[in-house]
Amino acid sequence: MKQVFNLNPDDIFKQEKPHTALKEIIAERNKQQSQAFNPLKNVEDLLIANSAFIDDVLILSWNHFLKQHSSQLCLLATGGYARNELFPNSDIDILILLESTETHDFQDSLSSFSNFLWDIGLKPGQSVRTIPDCFQAAKDDQTIMTNLLEIRLISGNPNLFSKLSKQVSEAKLWSSADYFAAKMQEQNQRHAKYHDTEYNLEPNIKEGPGGLRDLQNIAWVFKHHYKSSSLKELIKYGLFSATEYQELTACRDILWRIRYALHTLTKSSKEQLAFDHQRELATQFNFVDTDNNPDVEQFMQLYFRTVTELSRINEILLQLFSEQLLDTQAIKQLSPTNDHFYSINNYIEVKDSETFNKHPLALLEIFTLLQHQKSLVGVRASTIRLIRKNLHLIDDDFRNNPKAINLFLAILKAPRGITHQLRRMNRYGMLAIYLPSFANIVGRMQYDLFHTYTVDAHTLFVLRNLRRLSLEKHQDELPFCNSVFLRIKKPELLYITALFHDIAKGMGGNHSILGEGIAQQFCTQHKLSKHDSKLITWLVRNHLVMSMTAQRKDISDPDVIHKFALLVGNTENLDHLYLFTVADIRATNPSLWNSWKDSLLLELYTLTHSALRRGLQNPMERSERLQENKQEARDDLIGRGISEDTIQKTWNKINDDYFLRYSADEITWHTIAIAASEKEDLPLVILRPQNQRGSVEIFVYTKNENKIFSLSAKTLDSLGLTILDARIITINLTPTDQYVLNSFQVLEQSGEPITNLDRELHICKSLNNNLKNLSVAENINIHRQSRQARHFPINTKINFHKDPLGRYTVIEIITTDCSGLLATIGQAFIDLNIQLHDAKINTIGSRVEDMFYITDINLKPITKESELKKIQDKLFSVLKQD
Repeated sequence: MKQVFNLNPDDIFKQEKPHTALKEIIAERNKQQSQAFNPLKNVEDLLIANSAFIDDVLILSWNHFLKQHSSQLCLLATGGYARNELFPNSDIDILILLESTETHDFQDSLSSFSNFLWDIGLKPGQSVRTIPDCFQAAKDDQTIMTNLLEIRLISGNPNLFSKLSKQVSEAKLWSSADYFAAKMQEQNQRHAKYHDTEYNLEPNIKEGPGGLRDLQNIAWVFKHHYKSSSLKELIKYGLFSATEYQELTACRDILWRIRYALHTLTKSSKEQLAFDHQRELATQFNFVDTDNNPDVEQFMQLYFRTVTELSRINEILLQLFSEQLLDTQAIKQLSPTNDHFYSINNYIEVKDSETFNKHPLALLEIFTLLQHQKSLVGVRASTIRLIRKNLHLIDDDFRNNPKAINLFLAILKAPRGITHQLRRMNRYGMLAIYLPSFANIVGRMQYDLFHTYTVDAHTLFVLRNLRRLSLEKHQDELPFCNSVFLRIKKPELLYITALFHDIAKGMGGNHSILGEGIAQQFCTQHKLSKHDSKLITWLVRNHLVMSMTAQRKDISDPDVIHKFALLVGNTENLDHLYLFTVADIRATNPSLWNSWKDSLLLELYTLTHSALRRGLQNPMERSERLQENKQEARDDLIGRGISEDTIQKTWNKINDDYFLRYSADEITWHTIAIAASEKEDLPLVILRPQNQRGSVEIFVYTKNENKIFSLSAKTLDSLGLTILDARIITINLTPTDQYVLNSFQVLEQSGEPITNLDRELHICKSLNNNLKNLSVAENINIHRQSRQARHFPINTKINFHKDPLGRYTVIEIITTDCSGLLATIGQAFIDLNIQLHDAKINTIGSRVEDMFYITDINLKPITKESELKKIQDKLFSVLKQD
């Protein structure tokens, strides 16, 4: 036995606590290995050394507990440990192989051995089997079959090990075709867990698409079929060139270095590149901030480009394996697809290796054929290689070739396969070559909490979402959007917008404006009409406007709608912008889209559509909107049996602002509740679990106290609710007799509506009690800041905006979300004798972008610089920002 760190049995097991002594040796050895690790150098030697050290520890332990029984069993390494690829803090996968099921003589020793491994701090992944047990388990489960492909003797009976190895090699437990199919199914299921994209911003370096498990999958399939011990033999069997093998090992080495650094940093076997660790790893890998390119984004771009390359290699090799292992029938040469390609078993193949060199346009042509010929399911591996090899042929002359231009536009106009083929083009490097600006966003992450994917992945998700809106089979998802899409004459204009809307991310400056210029170059180069070019560039420049208007402005105000309608200009622009906005939000982060955002955008679309139909020169007056709402609500109330006298008596208490800011449906609901209540019943708290806005509305009617908003916000926060919108109306019967009509649009913290009656009653009762007592009992904070949010502190910004009608002072607060934020802001307004009239709440991830409409105590806008500075200082103080 090799002596490492003086692993002398006498020195260890004669001590009072041998497990403590060995545990200390292991800790010291791990410390030295951590110091020896250099993120910029290959770690293969370290992995081998780690495995060898654990071999010595296990042999030492085995000899102490089981040496006298070694003729009856042996200790084998499995998994990465067997491959001598043992990363710091990883599980130690072992198999104890028994000669027979009779273990009475050494059962206690075996248990002591296993317990000792845990006592010294190892994490053994252990199984105990006989050879027949192994065979039965492998027959039933391909993962056990996989483990048996990679076994290595550590200690014990070598004959027992040799017997198992020989039988595994000779047995036909799984045919090559069945084993390959099982590994492919396993990979597909694993990829589905990560949304089938390499580009999650907190990727799993082992299990995610393009990760190390994909590489191991290749090795297992290859080893099972060819009985080969090394992937280098891919060259021998003609599956890989020497250059391709070097590319594979280069990618593997990068992921190994990142994984080694991650395990060392976290002192665990975590495989997720969480935000918590990305910045530190970027520093370790010697990345530094540059203009418009932070160190962490450079580091993650290295990772994403590496896994993209591994995904391409994975696709090529698995396709080759499929051709050899599954397509066992004679090759069918179908009638040529065209002059340059034919199909082999439904995979497209070039007619000869010089096809692309002789006919460069075939580099685009192949994707149009995949779209139009439904029998084609993919590209043969040899052709994928040739595409990659000939990308240099796509130069400026190629891009300006009218035939190339028509082919690319044909891909975007095709009736099917647009998303699949653009993703394929991105995977093969085609998009970044044909659209040089696209290279800027390939693998580019956005280091924040509300972008889940890299920019190129997000771009293609937007395009996918737009496609889904156009397809009848997906119309149940968003039926109104589907109906709007029917009016889109040229869907390809939306798809082009998707390709360019974020293409200037990371270039510095306003990416919408810069993207507009890049999109214009594309339109000019591709000879698009003036009208189409204008629409695309307008959409790229304004792709964020509809979302910002819906979420940050009072869209019940006719002036806001008129201003937005002026920007939009016509219903064609509105239709395109609405569909694009929905697709964009849904592709940014799955958790961002909810029924509230859906209803806000739909309401803005509907109101703007009406304004455009009415005519921009004939905008709706506020008084006209007010009378429309009143009349519609009055008709509804009378239809429900409420008398005109009761309606008028209730409405006499309420100012005109209320009728402008609430819909007729809401006015009806409020009126019935207020009319049925007496002063002694106040506060009145009622709840509607699902309203037209897709959220839950909580309505409060009570005598005015300065604390009402703050108390309400604090109560709702303590109940685990997310406030989406707040409207505050004050009724002044006399200077000393005031009432408030406050409504809150809320959802559960999960983004779901409230669906449980007991929960609804509890919310109403809690809010009612707190408003009666004018206090909120301190309780456990239900809101928990996410792990990721702690790594994205947002500097507080406080901006003042003018109300176009001069009614309010508008305060915009940008800060980090936290428990009790609205209550804190509300209390600050009380301290400053500020009257709050409206609040637009917008939270994206952990970023708060809230708008508050305020006046002084006399209901006048606050305009003096000294007063605004006082408000700003107070808010900075309570939000604990400098």
